[in-house]
Amino acid sequence: MGYDHELDEGERTELLRIARSTIIEHFQTGMIPPGKPHRKTLLEGAGVFVTLHTSTGDLRGCIGTFSDETPLYRSVQEMAVAAATRDPRFPPVTEDELESLTIEISVLSSLTPTKAEDVEVGRHGIYITRGFSRGVLLPQVAVEQGWDRETFLEQTCVKAGLPPNAYKSAQTTIEVFTAQVFSES
Repeated sequence: MGYDHELDEGERTELLRIARSTIIEHFQTGMIPPGKPHRKTLLEGAGVFVTLHTSTGDLRGCIGTFSDETPLYRSVQEMAVAAATRDPRFPPVTEDELESLTIEISVLSSLTPTKAEDVEVGRHGIYITRGFSRGVLLPQVAVEQGWDRETFLEQTCVKAGLPPNAYKSAQTTIEVFTAQVFSES
């Protein structure tokens, strides 16, 4: 279904606060804190990715879910902890480095099947599947890397563990999504 509510500044600020306080609480207790958000819109189900960046802008962790079965605020909590502790590309974040990290949240729309030529760099994220292989790149990645459409598709295939040109195969499914992306300033 996806999340179709346009988040306002207050909702974005609350989600970023929830993400940071959840990671801090997890360091202190090993738990995700209970409680509900102040804004009812954050109780709606939504897929979300939480990305952690170092003070120099380098990626430090990124984990997400497309499931919209969990309330948005809770998905943010779960993905924030996962990005800090379970991204297989990095060692877990330490409590000492948390203060210097910037949190970025991407709230996702629904996945829509598409053709390679309809992917729009700067607007779409890509989710590619073939068999048991799958790869996802968020919309902002192509922009940050300066990629064109073909490179974006190729890099998503590589992330899935597929050959770069796998997106051209009839056995490969290409889906796109949009995201509301915001981060701590």
